[in-house]
Amino acid sequence: MKAQTLATVSVILIALTTLSACGNTIRGMGQDTANTVNATQSAGKKVANAAN
Repeated sequence: MKAQTLATVSVILIALTTLSACGNTIRGMGQDTANTVNATQSAGKKVANAAN
C-alpha cells in the first residue's frame, strides 16, 4: 500500500470518528435540555400547587 493511500485512509477514519463523537455530544445535549424542561415544568407545578 502506498504511503499516500495509507494517509488518505487514516484521514477518513479520523474524520468518521470525530463526526460520530459530535453526534453523541449533540444527542446528549438534547437529552439534557429535555430533562431541564421537565424539571422546570415540575417545579412550576409545585409552586402553583403550593400557592393554592
